[in-house]
Amino acid sequence: MASENADFSGLDRAAVLLLSLGEDQAAEIMRHLGPREVQRLGVAMSKLSRVSADQAHAVMREFRDKLEQQTALGLGANEFLRGALTKALGGERANSLIERILHGGESSGLENLKWLEPRAIAELIKLEHPQVVALVLANIEPEQAGEVLHFLPERQAGEAMLRLAALDGLQPSALRELNEVLEEQLSGDSQSVQVSAVGGPKVTAEILNRVETALSSSIMEHLRSQDEELATKVQDQMFVFDDLINVDDRSLQTMLREISSETLILALKGTNNALKDKFLGNMSKRAAEMMRDDMEAKGPVKLSEVEGAQKEILQIAARLEAAGQIQLGSGGGEALVG
Repeated sequence: MASENADFSGLDRAAVLLLSLGEDQAAEIMRHLGPREVQRLGVAMSKLSRVSADQAHAVMREFRDKLEQQTALGLGANEFLRGALTKALGGERANSLIERILHGGESSGLENLKWLEPRAIAELIKLEHPQVVALVLANIEPEQAGEVLHFLPERQAGEAMLRLAALDGLQPSALRELNEVLEEQLSGDSQSVQVSAVGGPKVTAEILNRVETALSSSIMEHLRSQDEELATKVQDQMFVFDDLINVDDRSLQTMLREISSETLILALKGTNNALKDKFLGNMSKRAAEMMRDDMEAKGPVKLSEVEGAQKEILQIAARLEAAGQIQLGSGGGEALVG
């Protein structure tokens, strides 16, 4: 990456690229992205300011270079599609999308939820039984599910997450019925689309990793009060910022290329010296010195800002792990959930 773009995250560079292409071409590309990617890119594009011509050209050159490296003319279309989507989205999400693309499937009621704002989803399900809420949360992206929780009454959120943690399977007929109800409410046409609800401690942990600390702690307290063993299983799957001390250096360097300087400064303000040294030790000497100076100059910051920055970095880590670009692991070699 050119030095003039050193502070650009991967998301920022994608936003610069789209802005450089013009409205028509950018719109055509965004048609092929998922709802969460579109939303994140939109936010990034709206926040960009004072991007110089040199910076834009550097982004375009980087994109051209990567395209030349990765173009696979020798592969069949389906194989190329499967490989590209798996790298971009991770195995599970890619397989779901590939099924719909290759078999001509349309979006179902549950799939259409992914295009709604979190507040709208919460309004749609707030009067439903907690088991129904759990099924809905299991079938949308963890980040989106975490945002939905903020708009639900705290008790209902806790009950839904308890049922989600205990969910390990569902009769297809029950899921089809839920799907049809949602399609009616969303005024969509009924389609015979396969949707798989996968819950359990892992999915619960992935969602809780994406909500504010206060809400996450409240929900975990509710889980412990109802089922201590289940709560422990969820806790074991959760990945917290301090766990990054166990990430290998190559993975951490990959993460650093995606994290903006401002986000990293805030996140490190609230962590221990060992983890600070871990991050700084994976930067160039000059970059580490600048980061230390910036952290000192920043002064006191709000705890909520620190936690927000740490959550953002954990989400970047989870995305990179899902795409197979990094590994998140403990010292004992057991995989950790991002």
